[in-house]
Amino acid sequence: MKRVLRAPRPRVFRACTEAEELAKWWGPAGFTCPSIELDVRVGGRYRIAMLPPDGELFYLTGEFREVDPPARLVYTFVWEDPDPDDQENVVALSFRDLGGSTEVDFSQGPFATEARRALHEGGWTDGFERLQEVMSAAARQE
Repeated sequence: MKRVLRAPRPRVFRACTEAEELAKWWGPAGFTCPSIELDVRVGGRYRIAMLPPDGELFYLTGEFREVDPPARLVYTFVWEDPDPDDQENVVALSFRDLGGSTEVDFSQGPFATEARRALHEGGWTDGFERLQEVMSAAARQE
C-alpha cells in the first residue's frame, strides 16, 4: 500500500513515532487510543490501547526492529489475546521525500488468513485517511 501525504517527511515520521501524534490518527474510523507507550529505538517496545466505538478495550504490542528517522520504521505487530487466526507479523513503513509531500510505502505480513489480511488493510486504509486529515489540519495552522 502506498499513500502520498501532503506534509514534509519529518512531520509524517513524527506522527508515526510520538505517542501524542499517533493517538490523533491510529486505527480505523471511530476508534480511539486511550493510552500509547512507545520506546522508539531498535529493540524498544510499544503497547497501544485501542477502543472501538461500540466495543471493549484491547491492546496491540510489538518491538521496533528498524528506526531510521525520517526514512524508515519497522516493527513487529501482535494483538494481546489474539484471535485464533492471528499471528505476529511485521509492519514496514518507508517515507520518501517528495518536496513538501511524503510518499509512505507500507507493508505488513505475513497473515494466517486472507480475512485477517483484509481486516488489517481496512484498518490501515482508514488510519492513513485519518493521518492525512491530521497533516492537513497541521498545515492550515501554520
